[in-house]
Amino acid sequence: MGLVPALEEPLRQPLKSVLGPATAKVMAEHLGLHTVGDLLHHYPRRYEERGQLTHLADLPMDEHVTVVAQVADARLHSFASARAPRGKGQRLEVTITDGSGRLQLVFFGNGVHKPHKELLPGTRAMFAGKVSVFNRRLQLAHPAYELLRGDGEETVENWAGALIPLYPATAKLESWKIGKAVQTVLPTAREAVDPLPPALREGRGLLPLPEALLKIHRPHTKADIEDARARLKWDEAFVLQVALARRRHADAQLPAVARTPAPDGLLTAFDARLPFTLTEGQRKVSQEIFDDLATEHPMHRLLQGEVGSGKTMVALRAMLAVVDAGGQAAMLAPTEVLAQQHHRSVTEMMGELAEGGMLGGTEHATKVVLLTGSMGAAARRRALLDLATGEAGIVIGTHALIEDKVRFHDLGLVVVDEQHRFGVEQRDALRGKGKQPPHLLVMTATPIPRTVAMTVFGDLETSVLDQLPAGRSPIASHVVPAADKPHFLARAWERVREEVAGGHQAYVVCPRIGDEEDDPKKAARKKSPEDEAEKRPPLAVLDVADHLAKGPLEGLRVEVLHGRMHPDDKDAVMRRFAAGETDVLVATTVIEVGVNVPNATAMVIMDADRFGVSQLHQLRGRVGRGSAAGLCLLVTEMPEASAARQRLNAVASTLDGFELSRIDLEQRREGDVLGQAQSGARSSLRVLAVIEDEEVIAQAREEAAKVVEADPELAHLPGLRTALDALLDDEREQYLEKG
Repeated sequence: MGLVPALEEPLRQPLKSVLGPATAKVMAEHLGLHTVGDLLHHYPRRYEERGQLTHLADLPMDEHVTVVAQVADARLHSFASARAPRGKGQRLEVTITDGSGRLQLVFFGNGVHKPHKELLPGTRAMFAGKVSVFNRRLQLAHPAYELLRGDGEETVENWAGALIPLYPATAKLESWKIGKAVQTVLPTAREAVDPLPPALREGRGLLPLPEALLKIHRPHTKADIEDARARLKWDEAFVLQVALARRRHADAQLPAVARTPAPDGLLTAFDARLPFTLTEGQRKVSQEIFDDLATEHPMHRLLQGEVGSGKTMVALRAMLAVVDAGGQAAMLAPTEVLAQQHHRSVTEMMGELAEGGMLGGTEHATKVVLLTGSMGAAARRRALLDLATGEAGIVIGTHALIEDKVRFHDLGLVVVDEQHRFGVEQRDALRGKGKQPPHLLVMTATPIPRTVAMTVFGDLETSVLDQLPAGRSPIASHVVPAADKPHFLARAWERVREEVAGGHQAYVVCPRIGDEEDDPKKAARKKSPEDEAEKRPPLAVLDVADHLAKGPLEGLRVEVLHGRMHPDDKDAVMRRFAAGETDVLVATTVIEVGVNVPNATAMVIMDADRFGVSQLHQLRGRVGRGSAAGLCLLVTEMPEASAARQRLNAVASTLDGFELSRIDLEQRREGDVLGQAQSGARSSLRVLAVIEDEEVIAQAREEAAKVVEADPELAHLPGLRTALDALLDDEREQYLEKG
């Protein structure tokens, strides 16, 4: 065993000892690369073939690009400016082409001399810079460049392969500089320790790791790239799945108190007073949960349910079962608005069963308390006391529940709502509150494709609620192209008036609040290409509410709701809306999760192209919650052919959240999805694509479970242990940074 670390040493060498301090500093700061191993795992984004050039025609705006192209012509212009009043200013304009399109390069001032000598027509080079638009044409200002002479010793050495690797680069470090650095450390790749068990690698016909690293950085053929990627994908999927399998294995060893509801207790009393019958799906999922609760190991279950499929009801029955068995249950919500809402709906559903210890409470009743950060001191003290004595069977709150001061009498179940805002470390903090680890139920209304569930929530078993409860109405969704057809927008406001005239209510959702400080520096800096195209900031709640109240919705009761309001004000606005005292609520996405007003039937989403697909689906789920049909209007100014419009058309065409979450994932890079879902190690996927590589992930999960079952400590797999430590180090660092 003592030999293993020694084998690993060359890859653990700090880059500064190999590349020199200046380059190493830029790599650490801008790319997060610290060791030789980090650099070897910084894979090319794509490859250029010598005879084939990047398409200049489809360059992305505002991004750092690297292109290989040929100089078509170069002209030096003189001009007068404040600095060079006598017409002595110089500007070099170079046009490059690749057959698909042309691109203008500009150099100014003293920077023109070198390129003027070197960039002669017919010269081929790699150019790197940020694409901008000038006079409606794409250009690169002061790009860095590297001539491809193909004669000098070094160039021949570097570009020997027909395939030129292009690396994810930054303004401070062009792709070819990264390429040269990789060239320097590449010989070390031969000493990389292979994490895959040999039987698994040979059984699947995968390359050894050293060979895969050499081939991904210096491929001679496209087949080399394919083989290398296939191997490296396996590493990522497998090491991550082993980490998750070990987590599941460790959790399965933990003791927990089995919680079986009393035969004629609180749960029976609750079911008896339900005014409707549970759906088949709710009964099936409840049974899975009750089976888990009855075992002596902690349940770890993810409950996925479409918006409005009745997840809260399933969670509440699980909480009641635990209270029945003498324990306490805690429900964690991501925001105060949501915690208050859950508290209100749970106490309403339970009626006198929630009045434990009070007059009017029945014999099985328990107490349901709310605990949030903004509560008054007296109310907070009372809630904490009820938890410590066990008087309160159910507590609902924000992550104020995780604070050190909170003590439970006997915490048996933790329900976490909207998992994607809640990392593993918070779950662990709450688990530590029980005498023995409590059971855990995680709820999410964001439908998660199977592969993401296996990757992000791999330590949880999954239950899916896919039927809508009886009495839910379908939601009709339409795209309103405000720029192409302004009369459609006018009609949208008429539709809102019609809904209100019919005794219903409506939401209008905007991307911004509108009281942000307009810092000119910030404004100058944060311009996305779409903003450039539209030349206007996203619509804001305060402006839109004002415009509607004085214009299209004059005479209706219009109120605003956004995240920066005082919690009491937010609650008051929600109460008035829920009570039907407000006709139209103009809000930010604070209403995205859990707001339940069955009488609200219409929603108009302004600048809908600025929201993600899953987010639009979540928002839309706030209407059609009663017996009247729901209507969702997606207002956008984006042109018909744009990707944004295609996204909106997809949302309008289906109510199936799983279908939409696939579309969403395909359109965003996985990194965002996984990155926001969990700690950063999840987004360290470099070559694994969550949707396309569904099979690899599923197989890796099976193999990982077998390996961990046979050897939980990985005593016989030193290479795998090393890889795992590296992954988990990453993850720990992320936690510390987040903490």
